[in-house]
Amino acid sequence: MNKILPAGAVALALIGGGAWYFTQGSATGVADVRIPGAAEAQAPDVDTSTIVEMVKGDPDAPIEVIEYASYTCPHCASAHATLIPKLQENYIDTGKVKFTYREVYFDKVGVWASLIARCGGEEKFFGITDLIYKGQQDWARKGSEAAVVDELRKIGRLAGMEGDQIEACLNDTGKISTLIAWYQQNAAEHGINSTPSFVIDGKKYTNMSYEDFSEILDAKLD
Repeated sequence: MNKILPAGAVALALIGGGAWYFTQGSATGVADVRIPGAAEAQAPDVDTSTIVEMVKGDPDAPIEVIEYASYTCPHCASAHATLIPKLQENYIDTGKVKFTYREVYFDKVGVWASLIARCGGEEKFFGITDLIYKGQQDWARKGSEAAVVDELRKIGRLAGMEGDQIEACLNDTGKISTLIAWYQQNAAEHGINSTPSFVIDGKKYTNMSYEDFSEILDAKLD
């Protein structure tokens, strides 16, 4: 499980200078991250209504599950390899659970991954998310930021997006500031301090096994 800084502290760590840092230096942690648009996310009047909630399952399902996860979190990748597919098969696809995925940002690499995942719209989001998590051991460990971004571009192309579309998404600083503000609001609402975290019908839970998750869901369905 990855512990995260309070949303405000993360956002302060994200604030910084005016162009993408694809080739300059390398991030060693949250304190090193500088993302154009992060400063704007601190404004109290940022309109986050343009951020699309990524949802799958029956919108009228009896149970709502919200996952908070980071694309750079190994525990999240593990959950998406084991826990989430079982939830999909047994609860989401059967109409028992409405499932929402919300991004958590540790660093700019996670923001880049989020921009790629959202670049194809709602239709492609969960498929790209699966590709990002499956390849996390490869793309997240490249030796430079430029190499990381190149690997994320490859994932975007694999999902059927064109180069111009990918570059436009990666360089959308307005979207970045809005996403960061959106994340802050969500994290504050549900008290998110680690990933992955799950909110089941309004109650927060930390990472757990499928068996424990299933027990909670089945008790609600009885």
